[in-house]
Amino acid sequence: MTFKLGKIKPNVLRAEVALWDSIPLLSSLMNDAAFLGSQVLPLVEETAEDWYVAHRHDSPDGSYSLQIFVWPPDSRTRIHDHSSWGGFFCAVGSVLEERYERLDDGSVPDHARLEELWRVEWEREDGISTVLPYEGSIHRVGNPTEQAAVSVHLYGPRLGEIDGRDYDPLSDYVCDRPEDR
Repeated sequence: MTFKLGKIKPNVLRAEVALWDSIPLLSSLMNDAAFLGSQVLPLVEETAEDWYVAHRHDSPDGSYSLQIFVWPPDSRTRIHDHSSWGGFFCAVGSVLEERYERLDDGSVPDHARLEELWRVEWEREDGISTVLPYEGSIHRVGNPTEQAAVSVHLYGPRLGEIDGRDYDPLSDYVCDRPEDR
């Protein structure tokens, strides 16, 4: 599975430009019956205790990673950010996204004070949620419902050595996340 993100190379452009170029691709996947039927719908019946990435395709040149997430009932990520741009749509069921704002200036190591900005329960007809690297899009995604959900994510190349950072607002703590998860 290979995609072209417009006429530009997203790994050499600013994250905002590459992100906007990726939205038509995600939109086409959202409406592609063959893709949904072969890659997404079979996952609805799978059982698991926690969310997981069921399918992942990384482009040969490292310019994107397409990932399909399965969200069992009551599963959710940690509050986190990414070191890349990204976008996702909920293909089956619904997922809840909570967005946060970092209130401190980042000058104290391992410390971050967060405030929740908004919550949206995304369903297929609601479109695409996008994230920018690091503090631009601190969020948590999960499935608070009793039915399984499946979402499709497209990420750009990492802008650094880490995958992103995890946050714990109860203790005002932040730490680097070197690998996916």
